[in-house]
Amino acid sequence: MAGFQGNRINPSRFSAGQLKFHIIAFPLAIFMILPVVLMVSNAFKTLGEFFRFPPTFIVHNPTMDNWVKLVKMAGSTGVPMSRYFVNSMFVAFLTVILNLILTIMAAYAFSKKKFKLKGALWEVNQMALMFVATSVSIPRYLIIVKLGAYNTWMAHILPLIAMPVGLFLVKQFVDGIPDALIEAAVVDGAGDTTILRKIIIPLSKPALATSVVLTFQQVWGNVESSNNYITSESLKTLPYYIGSLQVQNVMASMGVTAAASLLTFIPTLILFIIMQSKVMNTMSHSGIK
Repeated sequence: MAGFQGNRINPSRFSAGQLKFHIIAFPLAIFMILPVVLMVSNAFKTLGEFFRFPPTFIVHNPTMDNWVKLVKMAGSTGVPMSRYFVNSMFVAFLTVILNLILTIMAAYAFSKKKFKLKGALWEVNQMALMFVATSVSIPRYLIIVKLGAYNTWMAHILPLIAMPVGLFLVKQFVDGIPDALIEAAVVDGAGDTTILRKIIIPLSKPALATSVVLTFQQVWGNVESSNNYITSESLKTLPYYIGSLQVQNVMASMGVTAAASLLTFIPTLILFIIMQSKVMNTMSHSGIK
């Protein structure tokens, strides 16, 4: 196993033993990156190039007109595009943070605590995995109105503050943490807050990173809140604005929509790259067997 430099899962240097994996992985990587290349290319195509035959994969005559039109079309609503983007970033950041706090606390309680209705409450979370957002849109609307959150920032955050799939993943990971480790911390006088901060969170980073990515993707692409719970244009998010482009002249807005789609995709790609690195390093060195 010399090619893996002492059985290391993620070696820092290339060796001949890894060549066979690169031969397989490289063509797959090229195939997987093609949609991203096409998305970037489309964002800089002219309208004529969209209808060119045979179709072009790589843009031949790149232009910034699509981006200029994107900014101008947003300004026609009275709200600059930067406001939509900032709104999306603010909502996504706050929702991810709150979701992360609730998820790790709930996962710790379900995994390591004993209380009444624990099994029933966990079954409710499992059942929630089967429901799509459309099936609960009316109850969500009624709750938002009753709480007085209609047409406020909380209308964006409350519907997505809890994610059943994230809780499931983190709870399953916390289950793998030895009970003896927590019992030893209790004997030393540690409370739940200390256990969470010193044991549960550090040893659950892979699952937490996965939960962050899933939550961000769901929040960043969400248009339900802007459509159903928000009437003020200044509180709406970027996905809503991009969706509104679809109802305009399709031919005239193809390039604009492509540019807007790329703008929406970039933050998700950056977050995924960052979290992927953290997940791999944490799984290699977490010490959980």
